Amino acid sequence: MTSLHERLRALPPESLAGIRRGIEKESLRTTPSGQLALTPHPPALGSALTNPHITTDFSESQVEVVTGAHKSVQDCLQELTRIHQFVYRAIGDELLWASSMPCVLPPDDDIPIGQYGSSNVGKAKSVYRMGLSHRYGRRMQTISGIHYNWSMPGLSNEDYFGLIRNFRRQSFLLLVLFGASPAVNADFVKGQPHGLQPLGEHTLYLPHATSLRMGRLGYQSDAQSSLAVSYNGLKGYAASLQNALTHAYPPYEALGIQDVDGAYRQLSTSLLQIENEFYSTIRPKRVIHTGERPLHALRERGVEYVEVRCMDLNPFLPVGIDEDTARFLDMFLLHCLLSDSPLDTPQEIAALVRNQQIVAARGREPGLRIDKDAQQIPLTQWAQTILAECEPIAQALDALQGGDSHQRICQAANAALLDPSLLPSARVVTALQGAPGDGHAGFTNARSAQIRETLMATALPAETLARFKEQAQASLTEQATIEAADKQSFEDFRKDYMSERHLVV
Repeated sequence: MTSLHERLRALPPESLAGIRRGIEKESLRTTPSGQLALTPHPPALGSALTNPHITTDFSESQVEVVTGAHKSVQDCLQELTRIHQFVYRAIGDELLWASSMPCVLPPDDDIPIGQYGSSNVGKAKSVYRMGLSHRYGRRMQTISGIHYNWSMPGLSNEDYFGLIRNFRRQSFLLLVLFGASPAVNADFVKGQPHGLQPLGEHTLYLPHATSLRMGRLGYQSDAQSSLAVSYNGLKGYAASLQNALTHAYPPYEALGIQDVDGAYRQLSTSLLQIENEFYSTIRPKRVIHTGERPLHALRERGVEYVEVRCMDLNPFLPVGIDEDTARFLDMFLLHCLLSDSPLDTPQEIAALVRNQQIVAARGREPGLRIDKDAQQIPLTQWAQTILAECEPIAQALDALQGGDSHQRICQAANAALLDPSLLPSARVVTALQGAPGDGHAGFTNARSAQIRETLMATALPAETLARFKEQAQASLTEQATIEAADKQSFEDFRKDYMSERHLVV
């Protein structure tokens, strides 16, 4: 059997040099005092429907910034930073909330759903979000994160699915090293069982939590827990999703497509309305054509990149992520790609769900054990093994790019495993313990204000500002063109788009 080292040595230099990464980052817009901003998506940011770099996620108040795909980590983070600088210049005195767990929220029905104009495709995006609000509640949807999109030239569908299986096995390490949501405003879980402990008057937490966002309070769904999606290949993965997209789910069937007044409640009555509703820590992805379903694109043209979805916003960093984190993700994903990747089983899939919930809630607990190959082993032992196996990858990347940054990052990760007080989640808890009266809301609001000041004080080149303004204006024009071209009724559009024939090749 070929070893990781042998596979690494066999990689052509142009493959490593051809790695591309892009970042999508969600942030709530808030008032200066830390309340959810109830203002519409600012017109200066362009159209949320068509601007390629600035849109909204679930809520009208939830900005999502999107970089292009870059061969350089530095270029990727620079673009992310400049988009943030432009956003801040367009939102007045509002802030971008620096934590994954949300600010003080209004009642559920007052959290505004994203609006995308009067076109059929724009209406569909809003109706989809209305469906999410009925299915899971609006509060959960305000939790924000960072998605890291990654590709390497020359990889097959089989290669990408092997990477994904290993990522799912080992992503506990990312929750430990980069989880930054160990606490939440007490009001967020009001009226529901949560098992959290008080930290001051207005904050709840778990002492050893890494990422409440990735645990039971976060992107979880009882309905989707029945979906044991296998990642053993594109064919089986696609079949699992198609089944969830096309078969009615009784509770959603009872909800109906429209209410008695004809207002839309959801796009469909199936377990998943569209592909993006499937919650997963990592997804196989393919850029889609206009109007194309993602599942059709995957089946027809194969996996183009993977989308890593388990990264919290780090409130200590100006844009929630930094170059060191991105470089670690590059190493980690290469490790997942180059390591042996046996096929998954229903038993392993269930164990991985348990691991994720345990590490999200207790990842810094001394002596914590998790499931590996049907046995319980110390988390730290498994984590140190992964980091040791990343060292030759770090050396190869440093040899290619110059310097020793990847090796230094590996050493820092090892140090943080040995001294968990260095981890972002521990730093958040320490900050909250130091000012318990302010709580999670006060801490994050102060960090958000400091970040705004830092980014506003950093020069944004005039040509970059002009380009962002031009893109924003062009996106508004494009939205108007789409709206003017619509000929179908929305119901005809919905039925056609949701048709099973658009999912198959």
